[in-house]
Amino acid sequence: MAGVEQPCYTLINFPTDSEPYNEMQLKIDLEKGDIKKKIEALKKTIGIILSGEKIPGLLMIIIRFVLPLQDHTIKKLLLIFWEIVPKTSPDGKLLQEMILVCDAYRKDLQHPNEFLRGSTLRFLCKLKEPELLEPLMPAIRACLEHRHSYVRRNAVLAIFTIFRNFEFLIPDAPELVANFLEGEQDMSCKRNAFLMLLHADQERALSYLSSRLDSVHGFGDILQLVIVELIYKVCHVNPSERSRFIRTVYGLLNAPSAAVRYEAAGTLITLSNAPAALKAAAACYIELIVKESDNNVKLIVVGKLSALREVGGAAAARALPDLAMDVLRVLAACDLDVRRHTLHLALELATPRHAEELVSVLRKECARAHSAEHEDATKYRQLLVRAMHRAAIKFPEVAGSVAPAMMEQLGEGGETAAQDVMLFLRHALHSFPDLRSTIYEKLLESVKNIRVGKIARSALWLVAEFADTPERAAAALDVLAELLPADNGEAQSEEASKPEAPRQLVTSDGAYVTQSAFSVQQPSTTTSTKNGLSEAVRSGESFTAACACSALCKLALRLEDPQQRLRALLLAAQLVAYHKLDANETGGLTTDDIEHAALCARAGLEQSGVVRSALLQGSRRALAALLALPDRALPDIMPDVEHEQTEKKTERKVEIEQGISFGMLAGATAPQQHDMFELSLSKAVQGRTAPSSASAGSLSRVRQLTGLSDPVYAEAIVSVNQYDIVLDVLVVNQTDDTLQNCTVELATLGELRLVERPSPLVLAPRDFATIRAHVKVASTENGIIFGNIVYEVSGASLDRGVVVLNDIHIDIVDYIHPAGCSDADFRRMWAEFEWENKVSVNTTVTDLRVYLDHLLASTNMKCLTPDKALSGQCGFMAANLYARSIFGEDALANLSIESPLHRTNGPVVGHVRIRAKSQGMALSLGDKINLMQKSPQQKQTENPIPAA
Repeated sequence: MAGVEQPCYTLINFPTDSEPYNEMQLKIDLEKGDIKKKIEALKKTIGIILSGEKIPGLLMIIIRFVLPLQDHTIKKLLLIFWEIVPKTSPDGKLLQEMILVCDAYRKDLQHPNEFLRGSTLRFLCKLKEPELLEPLMPAIRACLEHRHSYVRRNAVLAIFTIFRNFEFLIPDAPELVANFLEGEQDMSCKRNAFLMLLHADQERALSYLSSRLDSVHGFGDILQLVIVELIYKVCHVNPSERSRFIRTVYGLLNAPSAAVRYEAAGTLITLSNAPAALKAAAACYIELIVKESDNNVKLIVVGKLSALREVGGAAAARALPDLAMDVLRVLAACDLDVRRHTLHLALELATPRHAEELVSVLRKECARAHSAEHEDATKYRQLLVRAMHRAAIKFPEVAGSVAPAMMEQLGEGGETAAQDVMLFLRHALHSFPDLRSTIYEKLLESVKNIRVGKIARSALWLVAEFADTPERAAAALDVLAELLPADNGEAQSEEASKPEAPRQLVTSDGAYVTQSAFSVQQPSTTTSTKNGLSEAVRSGESFTAACACSALCKLALRLEDPQQRLRALLLAAQLVAYHKLDANETGGLTTDDIEHAALCARAGLEQSGVVRSALLQGSRRALAALLALPDRALPDIMPDVEHEQTEKKTERKVEIEQGISFGMLAGATAPQQHDMFELSLSKAVQGRTAPSSASAGSLSRVRQLTGLSDPVYAEAIVSVNQYDIVLDVLVVNQTDDTLQNCTVELATLGELRLVERPSPLVLAPRDFATIRAHVKVASTENGIIFGNIVYEVSGASLDRGVVVLNDIHIDIVDYIHPAGCSDADFRRMWAEFEWENKVSVNTTVTDLRVYLDHLLASTNMKCLTPDKALSGQCGFMAANLYARSIFGEDALANLSIESPLHRTNGPVVGHVRIRAKSQGMALSLGDKINLMQKSPQQKQTENPIPAA
């Protein structure tokens, strides 16, 4: 197999549109040019080698004419050049020229300039040829005694790397570094030496630490971080050592460095599960969140706190609630995500002992948020309203103090949080009978100012539904009578305001006039007082007026006085008449709304027992059933986290064959738990992985690019990471000729960009090679990668051969994942997003639920509609779907399908409406649904919806 990529540790960015090089000109510049020309030529040479091409003729020229120079820029460029240049011949033996280079290394290690010594030592860490390193070992050892700390600390790193890769070159490295550590004073040198002992000889590192446990707090932060790592590793392997080091870890919680405190808190949690340890670690985390300015750090540490609460068990349940109020200090941050995580955590930690103080802090935050002018102020107020709602339901004793604060957030109903306030009022009026009178009075006072139709309809329903005493019903009727139009009074006011007929008058100077200044019509003041709910009912949406008629009907059924009943029905009739007479100005009522208003008036007039039961008791029973649903009991603050917690509780399954591990009985040979540092490193390196692709393996991602009968066969393994796509292209020479300059030329279509051009290679007869290409992803859209393979046949006079590659289609499903959101947020985003794509259902599937499951499995979206609403067989289905991309973009979909009535087993018909903020995402998701309808059904692997 031909090796294409050489190991390289230095990443350098070169422009792709640079001019083609001339080897002869490079030789002239490197041999006879001045310092500036040699620097430019050396840079071009490095770029050429990094692009995959080989220039063997330049190696000796650089050794003869460039290597002896003492210019610092050339010295730095030469270190990069020696790192990337091939140092061995095709048979694996070291090149003879590298002996001269090795002598230059030795001279640089003895150079009086400490920068050159240190840079050379750093370069030696990257060498993989022991033949080059062996002659340099005495010089590397001598650098441990250099006067400058920069040289000494790089010498320690060089010894560490050489010992790890080639132990036979310096077998006494741990002893050498341990003696160096005993006499060293510089903190960076001590850190590097201690780090080597940590990985090479833990016993020596442990003995050094044990003799200095009392002075650890005076060490520098870089050394303290390594000490924390050593303590964790030692206690992880040998738990009996925990009591020896736990006092040191406790002391490091007060270290000046934030990084040391963070690592010390994480290590303390692993060493001890005592409530005192958990409380100290949590307090340290809270201090870090408050004092750190970076929002990413705040989110990470808040996540650590949440994980500590989940895995801490009974000890965390006893220790952490005392810190609930300290967590609220994080609300001083300006980032909305940090505040959301903080409110969710504080509500989870709070106990009845902290309920009053919690609500007091939330009320102060609401008052402070009203005066804020940043862009997320309205969303933050909505978050605070939801948090107070959850607090009132979780701690009913504070509901009385929450209600007035909620009313202050209502205003005219234009706020984003107004709908959440109405949801709280609905929940509070139903769940807290003792507070119903107080809350109802506050509602009647606030309802006059509401002018937004949606909020006005909710308020009218609450006013009529909870007027369950004659006193409340009479008070509600008086309030509505002031706001609703009355034809008689307005007619009289209009007649009174009619101007008198103009009369001819004679002024004092004898002139004739037809109008006096006193007879000028004054502007009417009645229209200026029409605001709030009155304006919403008079000139708002037609459905708002119909809801007002329904509320008046309910009040008529609840009132005992016949005169009051008649008054309520008369107001409803006047409201309908008002809209009918002023249809040109208000738009009039729709046919459905007129029919609804007429039915309400008739029901209130007849007072039928069945109607009374349906309107008065039936609606209350429906409300109780609605609030009993798990997803409607409390408002969502963090929908994704809460849905994941619910799924974990419901899907906690253990295989019957899985063994139980007892740590006390396992012994030394038992497999240990995973290392925290190794796990975090592996997660950071591997990035985002799709569960389906991980389980199927890399063979499921193989795409055939050429035919089996083509001169060059190619196939690629497509790996989709978070922000890039990696193509591992296997190229096979199927001819008996040597192919020269065999190049895979790729191009992209869509929001994709090729990072680097694959370098050409030479393929022997029947040989093969692997080429790797990286494609950068810019947005969540479908994309296409296409291209061809170009080659030349050795010794032939023919033109270049070309093999066209099959297109690689990049699917949008690779970049979106299921997510959750509340119904209110879904409706808000549906109204805000401007790009809509309507896809007609064209499938052979006959079952509604089967089509929905197939859609969810194919598009990687999540169904927000609860299972109970989807159960049953009624011939039609409507469901809301939601997903979020790795770039934070939201994708909404509404499924409306039905079974045809004229065909018993006919295919499903309907449409899917998609909305997104960007046009590309809406179109790409629509294309995916069209492809899904033509593909065979696939089973949904995550969060399946049970069949009805």
